[in-house]
Amino acid sequence: MFKSLDSNSDRLSDIQIEISCQRSEIRTLIEQNVIISDQSRAASLLALDSLIQRHPRYRDRRCVNAAYGQVYSQNNEDGIIAEIFARIGTDTRTFVEIAAGDGVENTTRLLLDLGWTGVWVEAGEIEGASIRSVMAAAICDGRLVYLQQKVDRDNVDGLIKGAIEKTPDYVSLDIDYNTSHIWSALETLKPRVICIEYNAHFPPTVDYEVPYDSERSWNGTTRFGASLKALERIGREANYSLVGCDIFGVNAFFVRSDLCDEDKFLAPFTAENHYEPPRFDLVQMRGHRRHAEF
Repeated sequence: MFKSLDSNSDRLSDIQIEISCQRSEIRTLIEQNVIISDQSRAASLLALDSLIQRHPRYRDRRCVNAAYGQVYSQNNEDGIIAEIFARIGTDTRTFVEIAAGDGVENTTRLLLDLGWTGVWVEAGEIEGASIRSVMAAAICDGRLVYLQQKVDRDNVDGLIKGAIEKTPDYVSLDIDYNTSHIWSALETLKPRVICIEYNAHFPPTVDYEVPYDSERSWNGTTRFGASLKALERIGREANYSLVGCDIFGVNAFFVRSDLCDEDKFLAPFTAENHYEPPRFDLVQMRGHRRHAEF
């Protein structure tokens, strides 16, 4: 009897060791970007395409949420931005992107390729080194101004005004924690279009934004930024209309209200109408790898 128990115990120990080794191997493969669950992701993307095709909101020509197009962006922002400007036109063809990342993947790199000029703001040292390398030619000839700076609500307005002479057509804000407060601080900047990250964990009827703290950063939890309803309120107070969100539940898009009407965009311009739930499992590099050199 005791021998049998000992044998089972040894077998259980062997199984535990084997599982531990397998976990270690899988973790290593994930870290090496070998396993990305391609089959699962492909199935999810098919389900997403099916949702787009059958949901009446996405079939309305005025809806921008499911606009296709992704060259340098992460969540199909390239397609949505192109669709919005196709409807309202451009003026200065300039942009500002606050939290521009490494310069390989963001929402304005395609605009730069298309002849726009603008400003990137990024605080990260590693990201900044990448930008200086990848975008050296654009920085040298003045098409791109790069500011390695951490923004807060006290410095952001002056920082942007000092870096750009024209009113930009497009502004992107994605600093994770204090995003809504930075937007509120940019009250004198009146671009035609604003793309801003929202916290899709909150229901579309809930008006919530984290208390401002210049020293806080996102800790990987659901506590960050602002709900879509809070951004709708901030936008309305600044004379902007919410015209859509990317289908992955990451970014919201606002158009200056004097350029927005119900013929161009899907009304009502509310969080309840344009909210997309978090589909973060699909926010991975899709398609071909990004082109690093400018």
